[in-house]
Amino acid sequence: MGIRVAPITGTLGAEVFGVDMANPTAPMIEELRKVWLDHKVLVLRDQHISTEQHVAFGRCFGELEVHPFAPSSEGHPEIVRITSSREFPYAASNWHSDVTWRQEPSMGSILRGVVIPPVGGDTSFADAGAAYDRLADRVKELVDDAVAVHDFTRTFGARLSPRERAEKQEEYPPARHPVIRTHPETGVRSIYTNRAFVSHIEGMDAEESRRTLDLLERAMMNPSVQCRISWEVDTFVMWDNRAVQHHASNDFWPETRVVERVTIVGDKPF
Repeated sequence: MGIRVAPITGTLGAEVFGVDMANPTAPMIEELRKVWLDHKVLVLRDQHISTEQHVAFGRCFGELEVHPFAPSSEGHPEIVRITSSREFPYAASNWHSDVTWRQEPSMGSILRGVVIPPVGGDTSFADAGAAYDRLADRVKELVDDAVAVHDFTRTFGARLSPRERAEKQEEYPPARHPVIRTHPETGVRSIYTNRAFVSHIEGMDAEESRRTLDLLERAMMNPSVQCRISWEVDTFVMWDNRAVQHHASNDFWPETRVVERVTIVGDKPF
């Protein structure tokens, strides 16, 4: 029957039908890769699979990361389990790409809805290439060849003791990535900075760096480059971390939201 694709917006995102994540075949994965590159964010609903099958499906697209800071699912180090609750009202409620503090950040992620609040908790995605295209020429000239420094301590450092932080900094030193990266498969240029992990842009004073980072973040906030996904239990969302940024809505307190993610190893941005 093949895969059926229903675009969500004119810019990015698609609901995908005809995929059985429990029984991936080589032709299905090949077709899904092409659809993923085209739409950047894919939604697969009602996929009632086990944790082991989630991990196995992720491995169809490459090696999986083990996150050194985030909690994992018991017995499955490849699964990042993100819990937001009355006691711990956490959500990734800022525009970002995942693990950009790695020297080789992730290629993409596959996130599952496990516990979903009755209202709220949507995830928005922004096409970082479309956001770049809309920048003024003078801004493009400013950032086209710039380099930003990404540092895990900005987000995860507070959870560590001074000794632990120093050890992890040895293992994960600050990464230098282009402010505007090039997608290795499509060649599309896109914004690759975020408030969560970027400390500064090299060659700029502190004020100019912050002003430029704020401007690039605001480019992600344009609804014309976004799609918004509502979750259900066993909804899976796949996104290309090289092409989009995402933002979780922290609007469901005091309800609980639990999601689980596998993350596919990527390569060095250029």
